[in-house]
Amino acid sequence: MLSQQEISDRLEIQDLLVDYCYAIDFRNWDALDDIFTPDAIIDYTELGGSRGNLTETKAFLEQSMPIFEAFQHMISTSKITITGDTAEGRTMLHNPMVLPAKGEGAKPHVFFCGLWYRDTFVRTPAGWRISSRYEEKSYTYNQPW
Repeated sequence: MLSQQEISDRLEIQDLLVDYCYAIDFRNWDALDDIFTPDAIIDYTELGGSRGNLTETKAFLEQSMPIFEAFQHMISTSKITITGDTAEGRTMLHNPMVLPAKGEGAKPHVFFCGLWYRDTFVRTPAGWRISSRYEEKSYTYNQPW
């Protein structure tokens, strides 16, 4: 049976994962300050992105994400293992992404990414935070490059 503390920890971590999706989907890069530790390493390289600390990642997102008209980060099936004040997690992500139409009469280009977030979480005085994130590619569909 889960203890009250473990239930609370799991809900807080789940909220953190959701907060990340909302921060990205609403292009609120500064919200990432409340999701990651200041020294976090975030690795998006398997899908062609950057690897760096929080400051570098925010700069990468601010520069790269405007090419997309829309996207929706949909997470599910998180497997979280908590050990005291740290936790390891693996979470599925399905992400439709929309590129604007190019040319008269053209339609926006929609493609899909599927991946797993492999995260390390730490309990901080401000609550749970992600101290490392690795995006592990599962698939892409209809990707234009």
